[in-house]
Amino acid sequence: MDFEKAKALCRTFPGCTEDIKWGADAVFSVGTRMFAVTGSAVPATGMSFKVEDERFLELTDRPGIIPAPYLARAKWVCVERADALDDGEAAALVRRSYELVFAKLTRKLQRELGDTE
Repeated sequence: MDFEKAKALCRTFPGCTEDIKWGADAVFSVGTRMFAVTGSAVPATGMSFKVEDERFLELTDRPGIIPAPYLARAKWVCVERADALDDGEAAALVRRSYELVFAKLTRKLQRELGDTE
């Protein structure tokens, strides 16, 4: 997983905003809800994002992927090693994180931000 490519992908999603929180974390949000977090340093050295409940245990069983600190209860994972996921799978998981968070927004806000399709 190329973390810089993942950050670039996040920036392409409709309604995505990026800001720095907690002093050193680049946070990607849609509406007011986070869907991905990574270090603000370049190159990034890891990334956390939301996953489907069914995928959480499967992913955290892999080397280099752990439950995300503070967010594991909401089914977030933290990819600590670039070799834990290939770029294609990483892109699909980051997109799915965005979709899961987008789906929780109000219908009005979803319309304002644009469709995910």
